[in-house]
Amino acid sequence: MMSATEADILARVAAVIESRKPANGGDPATSYVAKLFDKGLDAILKKVGEEACETVMAGKDGDAQKIVYEVADLWFHSMIALAHFGLKPEQVLVELARREGLSGLQEFAARSKKAAEEEPND
Repeated sequence: MMSATEADILARVAAVIESRKPANGGDPATSYVAKLFDKGLDAILKKVGEEACETVMAGKDGDAQKIVYEVADLWFHSMIALAHFGLKPEQVLVELARREGLSGLQEFAARSKKAAEEEPND
């Protein structure tokens, strides 16, 4: 898992993102993040999608540094999306910790079972 310092980086970036919201005084004329918030959810999600595609392309190229760079962009824009919904990276870390030690197949089976239980009976 992450060290305290690494988790602190996420918290610091999240705090800056939060401060850039126009409602918190962020100016879309001078802040890229404020501009994204000002444009709304569709613009934020479009940027997350673009960064996800660029991450895939970097992976296909096999350039390690490019992969790191694109994943950093993807994480950053995902954090903007989280902030849009009032969520924090710590909540994602808690979810990852919950999944730690659980096989992907077990996780998928648990989600499938839960979804089936939540379906309305006809």
